[in-house]
Amino acid sequence: MGGNLERSVTIYLKSRMFSKLAHTQTFAVLRRGVHASVSAATSVATKKNIQGPQSSEYIFEREAKYGAHNYHPLPVALEKGRGIYVWDVEGRKYFDFLSAYSAVNQGHCHPKIVKSLKAQAEKLTLTSRAFYNDVLGEYEEFITKMFNYSKVLPMNTGVEAGETACKLARKWAYTVKGIPKYKAKIIFAAGNFWGRTMSAVSSSTDPTSYDGFGPFMPGFEVIPYNDLPALERALQDPNVAAFMVEPIQGEAGVVVPDEGYLTGVRELCTKHNVLFIADEIQTGLARTGKMLAVDHENVRPDLVLLGKALSGGVYPVSAVLCDDEIMLTIKPGEHGSTYGGNPLACRVAISALEVIEEESLSENAEAMGSLLRSELMKTPSDIVTCVRGKGLLNAIVIRETKDYDAWKVCLRLRDNGLLAKPTHGDIIRLAPPLVIKEDEIRECIEIIHKTILSF
Repeated sequence: MGGNLERSVTIYLKSRMFSKLAHTQTFAVLRRGVHASVSAATSVATKKNIQGPQSSEYIFEREAKYGAHNYHPLPVALEKGRGIYVWDVEGRKYFDFLSAYSAVNQGHCHPKIVKSLKAQAEKLTLTSRAFYNDVLGEYEEFITKMFNYSKVLPMNTGVEAGETACKLARKWAYTVKGIPKYKAKIIFAAGNFWGRTMSAVSSSTDPTSYDGFGPFMPGFEVIPYNDLPALERALQDPNVAAFMVEPIQGEAGVVVPDEGYLTGVRELCTKHNVLFIADEIQTGLARTGKMLAVDHENVRPDLVLLGKALSGGVYPVSAVLCDDEIMLTIKPGEHGSTYGGNPLACRVAISALEVIEEESLSENAEAMGSLLRSELMKTPSDIVTCVRGKGLLNAIVIRETKDYDAWKVCLRLRDNGLLAKPTHGDIIRLAPPLVIKEDEIRECIEIIHKTILSF
């Protein structure tokens, strides 16, 4: 009898303690502005104790405490993505108008790409290039036929593709063009961005990228972007091996060159026996309304760099495409990557490329981009001073005042359910996944108009 009474008292006290704890936690969650029922909030609070805190503030603080401070993210903590949408840890839903810098052209977690990833991950993920695997050759055949080049060199990240192109250009310069050894030069355009390695920052004109990281890579020269006379002058030097350029400059703020610029680049490079390297890592794979941005002018570069959306955002995959005269200058042991060409990456890339074709994403990007720009032109010119872009790679320029700037506009866009990110202070890039539909674009335009008019 005494034992039963003791157990009853213990159970009662525990239940009272739990009830009080749950009430306290529920109140704390509600104070943070989470719109949920008491029972749901209690569930979240209980989950927090078991699995660790899930609030946005906690996530911001943890990254600041344990991570390097080399990024300044927009304050939103995401936990789920599907198609054109992402959700934060409190369950709020947003339109994604950055697309991970155009890496998720096919939409977040595309079911076909994820299915391929899972199936291959259960079979074979990595062999290194010390052995053959059964997927690499299939991928190489698929991508070279799709883009009409003889060979592909598979890598992982975009900047690795850029480094690979520079090495190929130098090797070609010495073994084919006949430039004296170690005298080869590569020309870049001012405002370029292709990564954060020492080579990439050595070609940069952005102090944020290069300042404090010298000495820099020799043999790199910079000329103005969208300036054919400057390119022609630079190519008078017989030691120039290549000109590496973005068809549209992404990180510079979606800078679209004059019509005919890429045609002129092709003609000048051919005339002077210089390689034309097109950095299509952000502009390629349907983003601008064509499979490659150079396709707008029907030009064929000597080398094409691909990355980002080559995996649909589920795995790092990049590639360099070119013909035998260039690719075969590099021999076994002279370049490579442990992960480059791994079967998981190859299977994912095949599916990602198939999705672009099967879902006509180039055509959709062209149509939706035209609609987006035409509607953005209606925004007040005293706030939005410029609208530019091609396909679904677009940007608006915000006039900075004491009351607003691009960062403040992005914060208010976030509050209104749309995520975008400033670049270079006064520019906001607007680049949703290419699967977006007309009604969704129109809803996003309403959000953008409403946000801008609120200042």
